[in-house]
Amino acid sequence: MGFMDALRGIKRPEPGTSAIPKSQLTKKILGLGGEKIPFKITESDKTDLVVELKVVDAEWYEIFAKAGLEKTYQILLLLDETKSEVRALEKIGEVSWKKGIPTISFSKSSFQGRTIAHKEFGTSYAFKEPKPSSFGKVYEYSFDVNDVKGPLIDTITSSGWSYIPVTTMRKVRKR
Repeated sequence: MGFMDALRGIKRPEPGTSAIPKSQLTKKILGLGGEKIPFKITESDKTDLVVELKVVDAEWYEIFAKAGLEKTYQILLLLDETKSEVRALEKIGEVSWKKGIPTISFSKSSFQGRTIAHKEFGTSYAFKEPKPSSFGKVYEYSFDVNDVKGPLIDTITSSGWSYIPVTTMRKVRKR
């Protein structure tokens, strides 16, 4: 691997590794995920595959309000069989909301591009759904993008394909 590949985050297969057909690689990628890291992989109309992990999906009650938080991590994949390359666009999104008397608030943040490293964790205690009178742990999470990307990149490169991070949607969109 050259310096520029390393700088761009490109992962190439070991020299001499033969590329398997796109259909076989698609099946191998669709078979990833599981109980340890519960991400799901689906086929898409806009790109070939979408890897998605719901990091947090919680609702709770506060003293005079109902609130929620959702965090997701996605990798959009486009498999280019002519070059034996998988182009990957990462997305991280967060939505939080609160509604009650007398206020309503909503916030949304997102990131799109290439992550080098991203780790986070959190815990929250509040009144829980469906009984607002029950107080306890609403969510606890620990998230590291490499828990999702690691097995994905290993599967791609061991299949003779290159993993190419990209920073715009147009580079992973089906034509």
